Amino acid sequence: MTEKSSTKNETSIGPVVSAAHLASGAMPALSEIEFAVTMMVNAYHRWMVRCMAASGSEGLGSLDVLVLHSVNHRGRAKTLSDICLVLNIEDTHTVTYALKKLEKAGLITSGRRGKEKTAEITEAGETACMEYKRLREALLIEPMKALGLDESELSRLAATLRLVSGNYDQAARAAAAM
Repeated sequence: MTEKSSTKNETSIGPVVSAAHLASGAMPALSEIEFAVTMMVNAYHRWMVRCMAASGSEGLGSLDVLVLHSVNHRGRAKTLSDICLVLNIEDTHTVTYALKKLEKAGLITSGRRGKEKTAEITEAGETACMEYKRLREALLIEPMKALGLDESELSRLAATLRLVSGNYDQAARAAAAM
């Protein structure tokens, strides 16, 4: 086989997607993004659970870890609606369950702000978050830095993904109205 035909065969494979029927329409690059985000989300969730377990807090799911870090953010109490808004979670009952689980584990405490229930980090929760951070720096950040990725480009990508998520939210509202 010639080099020219070998290159042609390699490029004729097409984009890396999870559903070719979705990539066959307009904007196939969006299918590539969807597949990449799916892989990223699943890897990220697996990472959070395993890192938190290595930090000494076993038995937490990925949502529990996200909620714990959200409660710890900026060291002030958060309401359920604060957490759901920031994490873009519609099913508040899942966050309510995570908060109960974290409180039972002694990582957060609950309180009140007017009529709203609040969650605040405990000393044990702060320790767990700091150990997670320490492991994250050693096991994830250092190898990522070795890739030589441009941090400003990563920030731009993050901003783009946040903007694209708004389009998915709008499309979800439209689909629910059908």
